[in-house]
Amino acid sequence: MGYAKVSPTQHLGDAAALILPPPALRPRGKTMPALTLSPALSVLAAFTRFTPPQPLHTFLRTTGYKIRPPRPLPYSPLQSPARDAILTHTATGPHRLATLLCEKRPGPVPTIVLGGFVPDATEQVFLIRGFLLKHGSVYYLNYPRTGFSLDLLCAQLDDLVEEINTLHGQRPVLFGVSFGAGLMLEWLRRGRVAGRSPALAGTVLISPVACTEDIVAPDEVKPSTLLGRALKPLLDTEAGQVAPGIIEKSRVIFTKMFEAGAQNKASLRALMTGDELRHLHTHVIQAIQSVDFAGACERLAALRQLPTLSAWDGGPRPLSSAPALILYAEKEGAVLHERSPTRAALGTTLSAFFPQGTHRIVSGGKSPVQHASLIFHYFQFLPHITAFYRGLKTHPVHRAA
Repeated sequence: MGYAKVSPTQHLGDAAALILPPPALRPRGKTMPALTLSPALSVLAAFTRFTPPQPLHTFLRTTGYKIRPPRPLPYSPLQSPARDAILTHTATGPHRLATLLCEKRPGPVPTIVLGGFVPDATEQVFLIRGFLLKHGSVYYLNYPRTGFSLDLLCAQLDDLVEEINTLHGQRPVLFGVSFGAGLMLEWLRRGRVAGRSPALAGTVLISPVACTEDIVAPDEVKPSTLLGRALKPLLDTEAGQVAPGIIEKSRVIFTKMFEAGAQNKASLRALMTGDELRHLHTHVIQAIQSVDFAGACERLAALRQLPTLSAWDGGPRPLSSAPALILYAEKEGAVLHERSPTRAALGTTLSAFFPQGTHRIVSGGKSPVQHASLIFHYFQFLPHITAFYRGLKTHPVHRAA
């Protein structure tokens, strides 16, 4: 069998999310927020295909950004016992720490964002960040360029969620995209194994990639997707034995994938301004090029560490009792293997992991919705995310005396 023919533009979504390098509820007693067109536009977006409401929405969003530009600032929890324990008692160095950024806003529901392999979390939700900020502060964990540690990332999440719970008395939403969604599933699993139940408002998982089998089946000799072709040489090579040439070949492939998507100027003009497109392009390409050899290998090693999700393996259940939203694109085949175990588990036994979970397929638009395509299919994802946040109930966490 030969490779199936797959065009670079088919992989537009995963190029923006899984790239190897290179009206909200108000608590009682609160005043009603100012009127906004967002709910109406979100409803219209569900029934339109790049029609007039979308440029209007873009105009309103960019006008708001001019008044209050995006400014994620470095953030560090006041106390970091979990992180410090990893750095003190293991060989893991600080170069493997994720960069934590925050945009502070008033609101009862903060959001913690983990992106795919590339781009950074800040670019992953580039268009949807304005919506998230209406509900509260947004925290971004951008992965390090020169290394990666699954243990250290989970420790950073431990410290951040603990501070949001105890210092601010709030329950955050975990918002994971592609590889980031897989990391969040692992963080939840580890917490349950350790007997911890962090206070969460909810979990959003976009096109989760939670194990290597989600991308390439163990018995697959010739992957049928461009992403599988790029990853298989890395997955077939023992840790520490990856040749630099393989990393560089993957870097070239994924740069071309993103460049191919960015050529669709007409559709992009309905989503963002020219300045925004240049900003996004620059930061995505920089991320692809700046992850070094060790960073690439260690990110892939983390993916290898993630256990296969299964309702029948005797693992801790549920992962979280908070509401959960699982979103898959209508055309995941460009990235996810047709026998993806994570997709099968969440599609058939969702209640075992998330008793309050909702599973949706995102579709619509002039082109099929691709894997984790929060940028290029923003208007298709937005109604589902809007409905989820609108349905969240805000129960403050009682602070310790």
